[in-house]
Amino acid sequence: MSKNLLQDMVKRKNTEVVKKPVISIPDEPEKVQYPKVETKFASVYEVSNKSSSDKKSRHTLWFVAVASIAFFLFALSFLFSQAKITINPKIQNLILNENLFATKDGKQEDLPFKLVVVSGEENKTAQAGVEKDVALKAKGRVVIFNTFSSSSQVLAIDTRLEGSNGKIYKTEKKLTVPGVSTNGTPGSVEVGIYGSEAGEEYNSPPLDFKIFGFKGTPKYAKFYARSKGEITGGLVGKSSNITEVEKEKTVNELKVLLKDKLFKKVADQIPAGFILWENAVVLNSDDENIKFTSKDNMVSVNMKGTLSGFLFEEKKLTEKIVAKTLPDQDGSLVYIPNIKNLTFSLAPSTSLPNGENSLTDVNNISFNLSGNLKIVWIVDEDKVITDMLGKRKNNFNQILAEYPNIDSAQLVLRPFWKRFFPKKAKDIQTIVNYPE
Repeated sequence: MSKNLLQDMVKRKNTEVVKKPVISIPDEPEKVQYPKVETKFASVYEVSNKSSSDKKSRHTLWFVAVASIAFFLFALSFLFSQAKITINPKIQNLILNENLFATKDGKQEDLPFKLVVVSGEENKTAQAGVEKDVALKAKGRVVIFNTFSSSSQVLAIDTRLEGSNGKIYKTEKKLTVPGVSTNGTPGSVEVGIYGSEAGEEYNSPPLDFKIFGFKGTPKYAKFYARSKGEITGGLVGKSSNITEVEKEKTVNELKVLLKDKLFKKVADQIPAGFILWENAVVLNSDDENIKFTSKDNMVSVNMKGTLSGFLFEEKKLTEKIVAKTLPDQDGSLVYIPNIKNLTFSLAPSTSLPNGENSLTDVNNISFNLSGNLKIVWIVDEDKVITDMLGKRKNNFNQILAEYPNIDSAQLVLRPFWKRFFPKKAKDIQTIVNYPE
């Protein structure tokens, strides 16, 4: 039993030793199956080639896109090309002290002036003093008309006028009534009047008058007068009044107030391009235009007046000043921004026919202008733009050199790489730094 077991073990061992591996060799080598690893290497190689190709395509697309954008922007720059020119005009500072001559509504070669006239009134109340007995005559103003003939008529002081209320009034001064004009307009003159007697009964609304001395003659119907406003101030009785010192102070204050008020009124009405200096006006307010009214221990002072002044056209005045101060000026257009700050003074030689407080009949004046003067040259912006159209940027300073009225200028050209000015005027902007 044991023998058999040993034999079986030997047989199995021998059998295992002599057993040889069987190798199968294919008959046709070209049909040998390659390992899968070689197939993997081939796939990697193909993917690598494809990625490189995609990168080149992507670079090409980016290059084309960038080139297209650059071309678009370059083309767009021609459509939106703009130039901005900032100009500093020529300016000359001078000290002015010149005497000038002007005529009323002068001829072309003369310096003309116009007369401006405006009227108004002002009131002020003052504390009255002790009451006292007074006898005051009513006062007013009338216009006397001459429809009798073309000859003037002289009327003496205290010429009696018969009012439509039956009262007699007298003229305050000697006067001459002009004759009828060639076109049939009656001659006229204004004068102050007062009641022939004191008392409130001479106070009246506007009246019509006849010249009492012409009664019974052809002139009586042809000379007549009409009052301007009311006739007031007549009083017999007790009245509170102010002292002479207080009266003078009040009147002077009223004149200043009335002058300032009327100057502002006329200044607001001055047309553009004209100048009225504060020193070129005169306030006319005679004593007859000052009324004192007493009530409840207070005195009300009313002042009426007329402001007249010399009005100048700024352009023509500038031409005269430049001709005086810059005789070699080439005729370029200029302006004086601070011309209203100059000081005006009427020469003593100027005659005022109606006295120092009236300019009504002044036809010629001599005056002085003084102060710091700034003369600014005006730039023809349209011409500058026309001269720059389509020109090279490098020619900018050369073109400006042809403008003696330009002190300096700065250029901004967009886009920044542009080397030529736009060809359309609307694409060029000019800014001139004129002083105010």
